[in-house]
Amino acid sequence: MMQKLYDTKEKPKKAFLVSIFKGNASDEPRAAELLGLCKTLELEIVAHEKIKVREKTPRYGMGSGKAEELAKKAQELNADLMVFDFNPNPSQQRNWEEIAGIPVLDRQEIIIKIFADRASTREAELQVKLAELMYFLPRLAHKYIDLSRQRGGRYGTKGAGETKLETDRRKIEKRINQLEKEIEQVRKQRQLKRHQRERSGVPVCAIVGYTNSGKSSLLNALTGTDAVLAEDKLFATLDAVTRRFYAAEGTEVLLTDTVGFIRDLPHSLIRAFRSTLEEASLADIIIHVLDASEPDIESNCETTIGVLCEISKNAQITQERPMITVLNKIDKIDAQTLEQLQTRFPESIAVSATEKQGFETLREKIVQIILS
Repeated sequence: MMQKLYDTKEKPKKAFLVSIFKGNASDEPRAAELLGLCKTLELEIVAHEKIKVREKTPRYGMGSGKAEELAKKAQELNADLMVFDFNPNPSQQRNWEEIAGIPVLDRQEIIIKIFADRASTREAELQVKLAELMYFLPRLAHKYIDLSRQRGGRYGTKGAGETKLETDRRKIEKRINQLEKEIEQVRKQRQLKRHQRERSGVPVCAIVGYTNSGKSSLLNALTGTDAVLAEDKLFATLDAVTRRFYAAEGTEVLLTDTVGFIRDLPHSLIRAFRSTLEEASLADIIIHVLDASEPDIESNCETTIGVLCEISKNAQITQERPMITVLNKIDKIDAQTLEQLQTRFPESIAVSATEKQGFETLREKIVQIILS
């Protein structure tokens, strides 16, 4: 008798997306980014509502009529969850879950879940777990939905009263303290390695940029290795990876790849990944990679600069530290678009990491800065 085979692979969660348009130029790129974030999490998008909020109420962050309309549509589409492009406070999140009858996630939680899926080293796992707990601490009544291997335990399940919530709160606070101590040890180890590199006298170039701008591909192409996983996905790299690179004969530098930046990167992640992100703020040269094929390139540029200033606690870091602006993915644009970009970003260097174009000019610029 033949045994019946069953597909044990879990079906993707059906997500109903909601973006709020404020009439800004970044509305469409931000909405597209939310879509990209959800696809990176392998969610099935059943609908994406783009709305203008004319009335705001403390209960939902918008009018109750509009909230009821969105909740009803999510139910009609049999959505498993709603994803908002804004960040409702914990009380609003619970109100939305009550009216919709399904879990409600915001942009911050989606990003944290992607980081949890991407974490592959002990350091990254520690940092993501810290960010998760800091995010969920004020949201203990938030319904549980298993979207990533990192999120687990009882955090977010409906409690049996105030006593259980307080018990869970104490457990989380204790775990946060433990994680902070472990991460501090990792930070000290990273500082020790950094000091050893400084004593060697080899300059360090940190590759920074918006997520999916091609930083990892550039490092791999320049060093001739597959040191870093390079995927066409958001946040493919979480850990800082350093490799030797010979910019010219007798001129050696260390190239460090860093985690990609994004609009409204959750502060819990910035805080948790500070030791990793410090590699960028303390480097001798910053290589700022921009995706030349990205329509919202200027906004992405501003976001990266803003995060750099935040982690370094120095608003003038981009003026005080040598920075090379690299326009990557020029193989995806035409000559006219490239000319316009080079006008908008003077002294930028046009390259294609996949086609290995423009590398000689980049090498010359690195050498020029080192010898100056």
